[in-house]
Amino acid sequence: MANRLLFFSLIVFLWTGCAHQEMSSYRRVSTSAIAMQPIGASNIWPNSAPAIHARYAILIDARSGRTLFQKNADIHTPVASTQKLITALLVIEKGNLDASIPIHREDTRVEPMKLNLHAGDHYTRRTLLNAMLVASMNDAAEILGHDVAGSHTTIGPAMTRFARSLGAYDSRFVNATGLPAAQYSTARDMARIAWRAYHDTTLRKIVCQPTYLFQYANNRTQLLEATNVLVRSSSLYNGLKTGYTLASGRCLIASASQNGRAFILVQLGSETRYIFRDAESIIAWAFRNSL
Repeated sequence: MANRLLFFSLIVFLWTGCAHQEMSSYRRVSTSAIAMQPIGASNIWPNSAPAIHARYAILIDARSGRTLFQKNADIHTPVASTQKLITALLVIEKGNLDASIPIHREDTRVEPMKLNLHAGDHYTRRTLLNAMLVASMNDAAEILGHDVAGSHTTIGPAMTRFARSLGAYDSRFVNATGLPAAQYSTARDMARIAWRAYHDTTLRKIVCQPTYLFQYANNRTQLLEATNVLVRSSSLYNGLKTGYTLASGRCLIASASQNGRAFILVQLGSETRYIFRDAESIIAWAFRNSL
């Protein structure tokens, strides 16, 4: 019993720690500044930047939005589950996160990462957001997409419209999960989306968690580990989302902050053996070389 209490105390400590870090950074940027941030399109290839294996990438300053590094940042590519950030932002826009919403049978048929929820049960939007963003659960994304847009056929257009409101005009989304479909984005557009997500207080509290304890309707619990192993390795890293399909390759949107400085990195089309190591390398380079 003592060990169990100690474990849950640690989880609360980690969660409140990243939440406090998030709140202090959020106050530095206004909502209008986020909406207007252009994230420049000029070619930037610093000779001192380390090589990374992702086919498409961009690194931006999370405060100013200034581009520090980019690689094929405007080429269309599938982005897998990183597009769940758009699903999450739509849920935030809808509001009332503690409202309980129903599980429909069609929401439960998605594969492969899933909670195996039962039709007819109810969960809060907040609970499903945590499962979707921390552990990339696809049934949670399907349920939230259905809830936000009214159907699985209307969620894609809603996501695309919302992305364009953030300046991400070079993207087309079809589903809430990022699973294979006729959809695409670019590293630059995903940086714009990540910029908005990074500066949302609710989402930052979620994506920095190394674990999340999910409670089922029957009171059974399951400890979900973050797919973004960076947040499990160091407090330097505080989000945001991973993704993978055969078409997209390994994808990662990662954020890191330290001593008042913060960066957002988008990597698309990488490999398992490189994706996190490359993130650590180029983020360390950014902390060493940017003002």
